[in-house]
Amino acid sequence: MGRPGKLTLFLTRVYCNFRSNILGQRYLPRWIVALNDLVICALSFLITWFILSETPVFFDQYLSVYQKAITLISIHYLCFFLFRTYSGIIRYSTFSDVYRFAKATITFVVITSVLNMVFYHYTNSKLFLTTTLLLYSFISITLLLGFRIVIKETYRFLRAAASGNLKKRVIVLGTDDKTISLAHAILTDPASGYRPVAFLTTKEKRTSFKLIDLPVCYTDSNLETNLKKFTKRYKASGVLLIGDMLSVEERSWIAEACFSLDVAVYNLSLPEQWNDFSDKPLKIVPLKIEDLLERSVIEIDTDNISNDLKAKKILITGGAGSIGSELVRQIAAFDPEMLVVLDNSESPLHVTEVYLKKNFPELNYRIYLADVTQKERMEGVFKKFNFDVVYHAAAYKHVPMMERHPREAIRTNILGTRNLAELAVKYGCERFVMVSTDKAVNPSNVMGASKRAAEMFVQALQRSPGITTRFITTRFGNVLGSNGSVIPFFRQQIKNGGPVTVTHKDIIRYFMTIEEACQLVLQAGTMGKGGEIFVFDMGEPVRILSLAERMIKLSGFKPYIDIPIEIVGLRQGEKLYEELLIDGESTLPTYHPKIMVCSTVQHDYTVISAAIDELEALANSICKKRDIIIRLKMLVPEFLSQNSEYSKLDR
Repeated sequence: MGRPGKLTLFLTRVYCNFRSNILGQRYLPRWIVALNDLVICALSFLITWFILSETPVFFDQYLSVYQKAITLISIHYLCFFLFRTYSGIIRYSTFSDVYRFAKATITFVVITSVLNMVFYHYTNSKLFLTTTLLLYSFISITLLLGFRIVIKETYRFLRAAASGNLKKRVIVLGTDDKTISLAHAILTDPASGYRPVAFLTTKEKRTSFKLIDLPVCYTDSNLETNLKKFTKRYKASGVLLIGDMLSVEERSWIAEACFSLDVAVYNLSLPEQWNDFSDKPLKIVPLKIEDLLERSVIEIDTDNISNDLKAKKILITGGAGSIGSELVRQIAAFDPEMLVVLDNSESPLHVTEVYLKKNFPELNYRIYLADVTQKERMEGVFKKFNFDVVYHAAAYKHVPMMERHPREAIRTNILGTRNLAELAVKYGCERFVMVSTDKAVNPSNVMGASKRAAEMFVQALQRSPGITTRFITTRFGNVLGSNGSVIPFFRQQIKNGGPVTVTHKDIIRYFMTIEEACQLVLQAGTMGKGGEIFVFDMGEPVRILSLAERMIKLSGFKPYIDIPIEIVGLRQGEKLYEELLIDGESTLPTYHPKIMVCSTVQHDYTVISAAIDELEALANSICKKRDIIIRLKMLVPEFLSQNSEYSKLDR
């Protein structure tokens, strides 16, 4: 084939320019918009003349047709400039544009009517008859607004078609004012990939009425049948929930009905819940499994926490981890005198530093790449800052990994905690808050036993003579979305097409969001007098197999058909059921309904210190792992290994 001709190149260039102008971010200059309105006014007059030309109404006047046309259009156009009707971008037209046109047209009618009356007073003849004025005004405003609506809808359609993503038709749940406002915002947002086609309500039993020109559908308890009928009638592919305006039970009820019909469920977060307002489109995302877990709202005493942390020098260890980084975010908001974030993981620590630099530029903070197992390094940090409060979240937490590497569990979870606790005492820290885990309760694995030993040490240290530092331990279960937790693991398996692996069909776990857990850690830190273990109310336990099935459904697949689920057996050291209390412990309520304090078993500091010294010597020697585990079991007598090679050592 030969080279393309000049005509072909010219046409290609014209097409590309047209596509760029229509679908890009550019918009028409105001003079073109004003010229367009002038043409529409001329067309309106032409239509008026056509309608009235065969009646005596139009001609029984003082001016000729051409003079009337020039006069009317000139006055009308003057009103356009007066109210700046040409200033808006046509494809983003809103009610304010309609309002400007209405004011311009009303002003036009008033001016021409006054001009008519004055002219009639002096000449006993009218320039324009009332019929002509009203008909022209009605036709012109109809065409002007109609043109803008056509352009706006055409642009939205072309943009969606060009991106290959025509809007998803959704039924919006609810008919309250906030829901209606957000539905209208979606309709008018050209960047949104969704289009509301109806409202669904369980409260309003009236039929055949509309809101913002969308039909309202009523459903009783028979949601599945009604939803099937409505999605078919309005060709909807999903249901849209608004924010957290529904209870978990209501969300689950709706989600189950949608799952059975292969209807997608989407969630629109409320603007006040956004962390980032830089994105223009409304934040509509598929419903997440976190939205369907039974968790009541947690309220904390922010004034008390603020008074407790403001103007304090605070250290957060493990500050780049899941819990630690959330503690950083929450504590930074309370404006401490100094915030030191310490972790031994370089890349996540850099992410935390970037976050603080962007969101808290006025905050006095320091970032330290360091390891809590290096006591000399830790002492240098404590000596430099003389901390008031330490939040100790640094720990190894992956159960199978610590079963294979018990030395590292002992070095970080036990010896690292001892280093920090002793330095807190030496440098007069006011308070030391340790983040523990429910796996420390009657531990069945090395990780849990190492955390239990750390708990025992700080409790024993608290009871030593002359200790003024308050040592507080917080104990809770699994955290949603944390590194290595089951939910992101399942998400990745579903993304890869399965199978989703569950260790046991009956295994259950307690869950809490990272934000909730850290809120309670901060709240518990204000309560402690020293030596307590605070236990969090984790709500109802979740069956992991059911969790996997729901996540597959939320992803738009059918469990066992589209995505297989495999039962692979318990991992090393894993239990079917987690506990929150050790034998001999009991709980007492606090003033916070979600926080309980447990009566602890007392330990002798000399005995605990000697046992940890022995563990340190073994961990740093070339002895076998079994010798380390035997000594750890002696220190933590309730440590009974499950599904582990160390189970035989219990005998």
